[in-house]
Amino acid sequence: MLIRPATAEDVQAIVAMLADDPLGAAREQPGDPRYDEAFAEIAADERQLLVVAEVDGAVVGTLQLTFTPGLSRVGATRATIEGVRVHSAQRGSGLGQALIEWAVEESRERGAILVQLTTDVSRKDAHRFYERLGFVASHIGMKLPL
Repeated sequence: MLIRPATAEDVQAIVAMLADDPLGAAREQPGDPRYDEAFAEIAADERQLLVVAEVDGAVVGTLQLTFTPGLSRVGATRATIEGVRVHSAQRGSGLGQALIEWAVEESRERGAILVQLTTDVSRKDAHRFYERLGFVASHIGMKLPL
């Protein structure tokens, strides 16, 4: 498996993985040109790192890391993992764990003092997965749709 920065050519494969579950199927729109615009914005921002995992030349996983500097915790930088997806044919193969372990190490190398993520309350399997990797449900996340 190779983990590398995503390119514009990967956007369709990433969006297909985002759409390939019950939550994503209801909110994603594969083929919409706004994905390309969003990718360009992500790629231009040095605090964003969108990566893909490749196996035999095929994109089979993805995640996005966001690095946020802050004043709290004595001026610490936090890393946030978002948009984690593994192609349905690769689930259970260990690829998801390898992606998360890579993201944690990348965060450490870039000076982050903690890694955080959110996961939808309905994703019970994901909760168990992240807990098995050492993540702790220490906060309550809230959203306000705009």
